[in-house]
Amino acid sequence: MSNSIKFSSLDLQPTLLSNLVDIGYEEMTLVQAETLPQMIGGSDVLARAKTGSGKTAAFGLSLLNKLDATSFRTQALVLCPTRELADQIAKEIRRLARGILNVKILTLCGGVPLRPQLASLQHSPHIIVGTPGRVLKHLGKETVKLADLETLVLDEADRMLDMGFAEELDAILKFVPKDRQTLLFSATYAESIAAVSKRVQRSPVKVDVTDDEQPAQIMQFWCSVTRENRNTDLVRALRAWGGELNLVFCNTKVDCAEVANYLRSQNIVAVALHGDLDQSERTEVLVRFANRSASVLIATDVAARGLDVKDLDAVFNYELPKQAEIYVHRIGRTARAGKQGVAVSLVGPREERRWQEIDELLPDANPTKCGIPDAKRSADPLSPSMTTIQISGGRKNKLRPGDLLGVLTADGGVPGDSVGSIDLFDTYSYVAVRNAQTPKALRQLAKRPIKGRMYRALVRK
Repeated sequence: MSNSIKFSSLDLQPTLLSNLVDIGYEEMTLVQAETLPQMIGGSDVLARAKTGSGKTAAFGLSLLNKLDATSFRTQALVLCPTRELADQIAKEIRRLARGILNVKILTLCGGVPLRPQLASLQHSPHIIVGTPGRVLKHLGKETVKLADLETLVLDEADRMLDMGFAEELDAILKFVPKDRQTLLFSATYAESIAAVSKRVQRSPVKVDVTDDEQPAQIMQFWCSVTRENRNTDLVRALRAWGGELNLVFCNTKVDCAEVANYLRSQNIVAVALHGDLDQSERTEVLVRFANRSASVLIATDVAARGLDVKDLDAVFNYELPKQAEIYVHRIGRTARAGKQGVAVSLVGPREERRWQEIDELLPDANPTKCGIPDAKRSADPLSPSMTTIQISGGRKNKLRPGDLLGVLTADGGVPGDSVGSIDLFDTYSYVAVRNAQTPKALRQLAKRPIKGRMYRALVRK
């Protein structure tokens, strides 16, 4: 099926179709074209699709299309493996739901205090997006009720099983009505996925879009390095091959923190994502990277699961992964949607055998062995174009992106085209502005109330 099919050809509510036009969604991706008609028709769907394929919008539109916003009961539950992915899914569904009044979408994930979640659950949300452990905890406390659930979504089900959530999934299923629609998305069709599908789905329509995807155009390089020079070689590699958005993989959280500190000492704006961060810190790291106020994200494989950053320029392996298959997953984060990308691996003397295994796994890739060239660019590609400002109010203060934009641009303030992403959370918000406009943005926020109230604003570095 061609991916040039328009959303307007589907039996979607007029409010959804109108909003899709507003946000620039006209033609469906392949996974959307293959799954949406089936999901709208009420069928269970088992789909193999990669992160970044458009699957969130696919199942999000399906959920919203049959949602009764006038009835405050939980009608859909989306389970996924990580907090970061849950936040991304909830954000995308909220964007798709802009045309529907009073839709309540709530994320329930571990790593954050339980009390604020309990307060939010006093009135049942229409849609819950969460991780299995925290959702099960609420079910045990009877603060979440799923008796009226119509749709269950298991996103990145293979990752959930890999992370040991099988028991939690089985326990959650005991609270879910048997008469429901179940949508299962996975990057693989492993035997474990087939077994889960058999238990939770009824005659699912099977969709596989991975074989029809355009092969990624990734230029791959590997460079011999020594232990002593690995940090300096990484900096040279970033300056030679890097772009505006670069992802560096380390094997441990200790290495993540140390590499981030070293890059910052070299005047590179870098942020680290690893297991020692609390939820607010993780959120800020992801926001700053996605809104282009940090040029380098350093992460472990576990922390990066579910991460979907558009237009990622390059992936760097500070260390090779333990398994060759993980290398494929790492570099596959660049060169999406038909674009070109770069993957650079630093290979120490003890890693050369591991590199041979990787090379054998990718016989057609022809990675190039080379020295790290001296960067000769007219402009520093690692210099971020944006600055992130944090504001001490969010969704619970009834703030909307338009409220922040209005204050920033009022009376000759910040030009509208100098304001980037605006991300709202429960108690705080982030807005990205072009570097040159940061002082003016701070002055606007210091002297102008937002919906009749003053909020603190500070630059995040």
